[in-house]
Amino acid sequence: MISLSSAVNAMDFIIGGLAGAGATIFTNPMDVVKTRLQLQGELRSRKEQPRQYRGLFHGLYVIAKADGVLALQKGLTPAVVFGFCMNSVRLGTYHVAEVQGWTQSNGSVNVQKSAFWAGASGFMSGLAANPMSVVKTRLQAAAHPSVAVGRQHMYNGTIDALMKIYKTEGFRGFFAGVHASCIRLAIGSSAQLTTFSIAKETLLSHGISTNSRLCLAFLASALSGAVVSAVICPFDVVSVRLYNQGAASKGDQLYKGVFDCLKKILKTEGVYGLYKGFGPLYLRIAPHTTLSLVIWDMLNVTFEKKR
Repeated sequence: MISLSSAVNAMDFIIGGLAGAGATIFTNPMDVVKTRLQLQGELRSRKEQPRQYRGLFHGLYVIAKADGVLALQKGLTPAVVFGFCMNSVRLGTYHVAEVQGWTQSNGSVNVQKSAFWAGASGFMSGLAANPMSVVKTRLQAAAHPSVAVGRQHMYNGTIDALMKIYKTEGFRGFFAGVHASCIRLAIGSSAQLTTFSIAKETLLSHGISTNSRLCLAFLASALSGAVVSAVICPFDVVSVRLYNQGAASKGDQLYKGVFDCLKKILKTEGVYGLYKGFGPLYLRIAPHTTLSLVIWDMLNVTFEKKR
């Protein structure tokens, strides 16, 4: 017989997963543009780089024109599964830490403890969600030849992608770029969840949104999203490059790992290369952070009331 505490802990993870999956549906078009911008001009100097996509809005227009409007939702299925897997582990683990008081000292949020548990939950979520992130990135990168950037993988959907990756790259193929992903999610989660908790506490201490949990969650998550975007962009670029490069057996891998990728991007593309796609990254992360954390907070409140 399942105990009440086990059911409650399981619900913490399910709530986190539903929050991430729900937010992904609205932010996926930004992710598609971001992926294309980050692959554009790969390992070329800024002067030599082609400019199929000249920013967020031009990217949206070009993709819709060349591939059709539905292409703005490319990779949606693995993106939703990725959002559920990542956030069920990340938000679920962090919520358990919050409930147990592991993120607090003397009744208030402790920055160091909160950052540790947020980072740890982000790292674990990177391991859990990496296979879907690889599939998502490759499906999003696939484009009409006139606007194609980066290596093109020909997959007929999520299941076909999973089968072909396993056939050509083996089990290791599902964990391409996992080190960069775990670093990105550990840093991003630490910044996101810590600033979200602190922002909520600060707003309440100043008498802001004391009567509206929804408004409080919106304000706190909006502040959190701005911080996250600034700190994770370089690792996001590295993750996308490593996800998309394909099998080592083909002999055409551009990068040997996280640090080799960082070094090569800095050498050929400069600091600018590490911040490619920052605009759509921010416009994806800010609303995604807001939506996922608001949904997460509201589901937790609803579940707590029913307990």
